[in-house]
Amino acid sequence: MKNKLTVVFLLIISISLAQKSPVDYVNPFIGTSNFGTTNPGPIAVRGMANVSPFNVAGPQNLPLEKDSRWLSTPYVHENTFLTGFSHVNLSGVGCPELGVILAMPTTGAIVTDHLEYGSTYSNEISQVGYYSNILDKYDIKAEATATTRVGVSKYSYPAGESNILLNLGLGLTNEEGASIRVVSATEIEGVRSVGSFCYYKPEEAYPVYFVARFSRPADEFGVWKKPTTYKGVESEWMGYNGKTRLMKGFTKEVVGDSIGAYMRYNFESPTEVEMKIGISYVSLDNARENLEKETSGRTFNEILLDARKKWNQYLSKIEVEGGSEEDKTIFYTALYHTLIHPNTLNDFNGDYPKMKTRETLNTKGTRFTVFSLWDTYRNLHQLMGLVYPKQQSDMVKSMLQIYDESGWLPKWELNATETTTMVGDPAGIIIADTYLKGIRDFDVEKAYKAMLKSAGQLEDNPLRPGLQDYIEKGYLTTKTTNSGSVSTTQEYNIADYAIAQLARELGKKDDYKRFSKRAISYRKLFDKEFNLLRPRNDDGSWLTPYNPESGANFEKNLGFIEGNAWQYTFMVPHDIKGLMKLMGGAKPFAQRLQDVFDKGQFDMANEPDIAYPYLFNYVKGQEYRTQKMVSGLLSKHFKNSPDGIPGNDDTGTMSAWAVFSMMGIYPVNPAEPMYALTKPKFDKITIHLDGEYYKDKALVIKSGKSFKGEAIQRISIDSKPLKGYFISHQDLVGTSEIFID
Repeated sequence: MKNKLTVVFLLIISISLAQKSPVDYVNPFIGTSNFGTTNPGPIAVRGMANVSPFNVAGPQNLPLEKDSRWLSTPYVHENTFLTGFSHVNLSGVGCPELGVILAMPTTGAIVTDHLEYGSTYSNEISQVGYYSNILDKYDIKAEATATTRVGVSKYSYPAGESNILLNLGLGLTNEEGASIRVVSATEIEGVRSVGSFCYYKPEEAYPVYFVARFSRPADEFGVWKKPTTYKGVESEWMGYNGKTRLMKGFTKEVVGDSIGAYMRYNFESPTEVEMKIGISYVSLDNARENLEKETSGRTFNEILLDARKKWNQYLSKIEVEGGSEEDKTIFYTALYHTLIHPNTLNDFNGDYPKMKTRETLNTKGTRFTVFSLWDTYRNLHQLMGLVYPKQQSDMVKSMLQIYDESGWLPKWELNATETTTMVGDPAGIIIADTYLKGIRDFDVEKAYKAMLKSAGQLEDNPLRPGLQDYIEKGYLTTKTTNSGSVSTTQEYNIADYAIAQLARELGKKDDYKRFSKRAISYRKLFDKEFNLLRPRNDDGSWLTPYNPESGANFEKNLGFIEGNAWQYTFMVPHDIKGLMKLMGGAKPFAQRLQDVFDKGQFDMANEPDIAYPYLFNYVKGQEYRTQKMVSGLLSKHFKNSPDGIPGNDDTGTMSAWAVFSMMGIYPVNPAEPMYALTKPKFDKITIHLDGEYYKDKALVIKSGKSFKGEAIQRISIDSKPLKGYFISHQDLVGTSEIFID
């Protein structure tokens, strides 16, 4: 039977090479260099489990503890020394977390120091749902795939002494505390403490549970707590001594920090062993149930084929024709990256941990987690709302569950923990945008109440610290906060704009007026001397001396978070006409905007200014600059190579920019269902709309062949000319064809 399945698998792969489908274009190595912090390991769509090669701790690589730039990813393409395969990871983030539950196949004697048992590797292959390499030191072929909550591996050993190590002492962060137990010759269970994202409070650590099951019973098994190892045998309990379970003669369970377990074999001929590791954030029982429900009775190859099939269903929601093979690879890889986070938190049975207390709750739908909202409110959720509205609806419902459990909407939520990373109040922006797009199967009154709370509670407000100054003065001052007074004001403005738009839709006229006025208070921070935004002191005076370039490259700045005045001044997408007036009109506005690019101040690797190329569409006669800028940025920063993302992918935000831009549409203003138009990268783009939320039909974007230089000559909607370079969401999903020539 196994040989037949292998033949079928190889046949399907050969057919896919001849007739490429979207899944075949994805290159998971894109973003694994240049601080993109993606990894090439397999993951299901929105999966909890992700089997990633772990190569950021070893003698041939940058030491994990000495170079924090590498801490936020388990894998860097340039590195060459593998110390295992981690089973829970984050993709495209800028802070360390997870990268734990490391499995490593070895041969020979049991060695528990990763610097000694680690190996270089070769013959590396990564495709959607699949990863493999050869461990040079041991001549072992390691392969991996995944279901939603289970990482599945296959190790092909040479004859002789062979091992599988499970190391709980290694990871991307240094939380202390783990336990591991050999249940039988075919099963190991354990728990690892995590929870230090962005160096968050160590007291907020939480557990991730796992159950590992092996296709062959081990000849010998045991556990270790450095520097001692213990062989495991079936024996009677003696009870407990401190934290460690004692056995007569030997132990098969250990609790501590630098601990692990092993399965040991002695193969007379080359042999394959399959290992399945079920994950849960609730309990060992749920981890075991996840493993059984998702993988029981299924082989590695069967699971792999199913993973690729499901990925192809999602990626095929957008079909592209024409363009180069490289462009298709960049496009589908970017779309792939947008479908990783937010990812699943709940177990197969619906259980998930409650915010803060982590008591077990249950959901009938999907409870999503990893809400990097300072990044994703700008474009990723707009992409989900257009192409995957059911997922977007469930994400909003998850945000409202978080509000029910914690009293606040999420800011940067991770596995039922609010990290409060970054600034602003982004969840309400996403909720308003979702509702205004017509995705309304959630409790909007509850959502509106939650948005008003974060916009009005002056004390102990984790979403809007400094709110009293903001309400009384219209802005945060250099005294209110020691970093980011201007940019935080701007974030509050955008959030207030979103509240105003939702208030208008819900018929709340007074709120609409109040929050519309609050949304433009950034104008008090506009300094005509520089024609840029500038921080104010508590007494209203300008910060002096002032260098508008200060703060670039993530340097600390009183006025701006991760940027400077150039990179933030135009981040008022809800008030572009107002900014034009401040700058003296459309012409000075366009020139100052061009200065951002000409002076080298535009930062494609960070979020505040990523919509800037599209702002030329607001100036009549200057729209060609948008077309030229977007085309140039795509060519320069997005490539079919490991460094093919401009810095951290930020849980899919950079990838979402590429997906939208290559389709020729972009949501410039969050909470306004409108898209700016530019030149598509492909001759024809077909978006298959979800009939549950939109008309069950295909939306086609076609690109003409008669471009003169960089300028679009005409745009038509269902053969009728379009005036301007914007289209509403309602018109977009209601039309059948957009033609751009």
